[in-house]
Amino acid sequence: MSQPSFNPNPRKPKARLAAGACDTHFHVFGPRERFPFAADRSYTPPADAPKETLFALHRHLGIERGVVVQSAVHQFDNSAAADLLAASRNYRGIALLPTSAPTAELKKLDAQGFRGVRFHYMSHLGKGDGIDAVLAMAKRLAEIGWHLQIHMDGPKIGELSASLAASPVPVVVDHMGRVDASRGLDSPEFKALLGLMKHKHVWVKVSGPERISKQATPWKDARPFQRKLVAEFGDRVVWGTDWPHPNLAVVPDDGDLVDALAEAAPTEAELKAVLVENPKRLYGF
Repeated sequence: MSQPSFNPNPRKPKARLAAGACDTHFHVFGPRERFPFAADRSYTPPADAPKETLFALHRHLGIERGVVVQSAVHQFDNSAAADLLAASRNYRGIALLPTSAPTAELKKLDAQGFRGVRFHYMSHLGKGDGIDAVLAMAKRLAEIGWHLQIHMDGPKIGELSASLAASPVPVVVDHMGRVDASRGLDSPEFKALLGLMKHKHVWVKVSGPERISKQATPWKDARPFQRKLVAEFGDRVVWGTDWPHPNLAVVPDDGDLVDALAEAAPTEAELKAVLVENPKRLYGF
């Protein structure tokens, strides 16, 4: 097994996080002896990223709660994520499922601690279910109090906005819509995201500055995007590390990611809203 896709020795953040701080976006990979990777996966992690390593990272960063997001590496077998949820009452999950998944399966996952379903609209992760099928499924999600999590890149925001605006359940947009920070705050993609955020059921993760940036750590060109979203939609913004950082050429330091958020949410009240109060409402802690 080769070098992992995460920094094994992240620095301690300068920011002090409030009690109950939540990382709402990370994955677990394997261990593959117990939880084999899907045969039709779109990528293969260079190393396992098990729950024990994740728990240690959270203790190091000062994070007390988390939301594990089912990885495309494991596809629709949510067992590795469920195993993490069984180990701690302070964690919730987001599943990967086909829109055809029976309601009985949703209820089983709900009992395990899952609170939503993620859908990808990213070319590198393969073609998934169409948005009309997703919205049809969302009617069933409403019955159990779940939400949709949408992973899309900048050009897709405008294309999907009308459909997402009509969702009967909350919609959480991953990683600031994967906009290109080098294009600035006036780019059509970011304007489309701001327009989508005007709908009160839409949330956004101000995670992924390292993914939208064209710069090295600490990704200063991404900060205005994080800051604007926190300032304008502070009650519907959450954050995550995106550990173990799959599909990145340069592995970020998780301590740097925490401090980047602290710059984007510079007041105690803003930072507490993003890390504690908003996740508590959205995920039911």
